[in-house]
Amino acid sequence: MADEVLFEFLHMEIVSHVYKEQQSSKGEMDSKERTMCVSVLESMGFRVGQGLIERLTRDSPSFKDELDIMKFICKDFWTKVFRRQVDNLRTNHQGTYVLQDNKFVLLTQLSSGKQYLDQAPKYLAFSCGVVRGALSNLGLESVVTAEVSVMPSCKFQVVIQKL
Repeated sequence: MADEVLFEFLHMEIVSHVYKEQQSSKGEMDSKERTMCVSVLESMGFRVGQGLIERLTRDSPSFKDELDIMKFICKDFWTKVFRRQVDNLRTNHQGTYVLQDNKFVLLTQLSSGKQYLDQAPKYLAFSCGVVRGALSNLGLESVVTAEVSVMPSCKFQVVIQKL
């Protein structure tokens, strides 16, 4: 339990620090500065995801296909990182996956409902990077985006890039 709280506080402080570092002297951030913050957080998450998946798959047999990898991400990886499994995994069987987490741990501290909905994207950039980094280390190049309509529910869309 203490590990979860520490991770949540660390995550909040990382987001806060990155945004404070990029904020210009005029006080209000412009779109370019916000994009830079999201990029920095996503890059940090990418590296963390790469490292975590190395440890988690060290003794695992290789995966047979893309869907097998995504099931591993939704069950085992998600449980290790976010302390619960993904609530729903959907796919179009053409490289697009939607991972639904109805109680995403990094949003539960913010609010329930729509009060801080505009703040949610900056708290999801790191997580998108973690997933993208994990998939990258498993041999799948992807684009990961997150969407929130009602907090703390979150949908991660993973689009696998075909080489």
